Amino acid sequence: MNLKENESTLVYTVKSNNEKLEDVLKNDLDISGRLFRKLYKNKRILHNGEKANKKRAIKKDDVIVIIMEDEQHNYKPEKMKLDIIYEDNDLIFINKEPGVVVHSTKSHTSNTLANGIAYYFKEKSIKKKIRFVNRLDMDTSGIVIVAKNPFGHQQMSKQFDDDTVEKKYLVLVEGRVDEDIGVINEPIGKDKNDTIRNIVTEDGKPSITEYKAVQKFKNTSLLEAQIFTGRTHQIRVHMKYIGHPVIGDVLYNKPSTVIARQALHSYSLKFNSPRTGERLEVKASLPKDIQEAIDKLG
Repeated sequence: MNLKENESTLVYTVKSNNEKLEDVLKNDLDISGRLFRKLYKNKRILHNGEKANKKRAIKKDDVIVIIMEDEQHNYKPEKMKLDIIYEDNDLIFINKEPGVVVHSTKSHTSNTLANGIAYYFKEKSIKKKIRFVNRLDMDTSGIVIVAKNPFGHQQMSKQFDDDTVEKKYLVLVEGRVDEDIGVINEPIGKDKNDTIRNIVTEDGKPSITEYKAVQKFKNTSLLEAQIFTGRTHQIRVHMKYIGHPVIGDVLYNKPSTVIARQALHSYSLKFNSPRTGERLEVKASLPKDIQEAIDKLG
């Protein structure tokens, strides 16, 4: 069988004897029952070159091929400069610029990251839906993950749900932090007096942020923050709570004269490759506006 692996095709050589098809895909490739049933129903699984039969025993060195069907998305392709920092058959990691909306909303119907990705998919003949694995606020820069097929989306979503993705941010905050390393373990919930803001509150959800000082200046600090939970605005809320609000954060702090948005950047993600299981780290370089703010404040 001479099938090249790409975003539409996954080829796997079985490593053990006398297993059921669904068990092989679940145990070896971590494919969910839901995705398996969809692939099997649509006859998208081949076993040694023939349509797979889930009742037939799978043996060592058999070849299983998953073919993910062509799809359409609803985004208008718009040419955009994308800072792609990692790409494989299943995933694209993009270093999103500040001020860019991830996908269309009522107030942002064009010039979104989704429009730029739609153009990229068109240019590369990738006939798939645009599946965002994570999202960032318009004014937060850094790593956004797009899955190129349902397998990649399922794999990465599961890693996020299982908290096996290591997420780190760089954040410029007010004040010189006392500790070089700190942990904020405070629950976060909705601010009952504001529909947008969140606050630290006893009846909130468990939230853990660990931070360490990268650079300390006279009246500011550059921190590396790692989040172990995924609460909305978690870093911004926790930094405000400990008295070091994010510079430029108009929601939880005040406007800044050195940067036009919150100085928050998603710069590092560690994850497991969907196909190989290899542990990988992807980093996004610091954007110009945060670096300029550091230079002015430092």
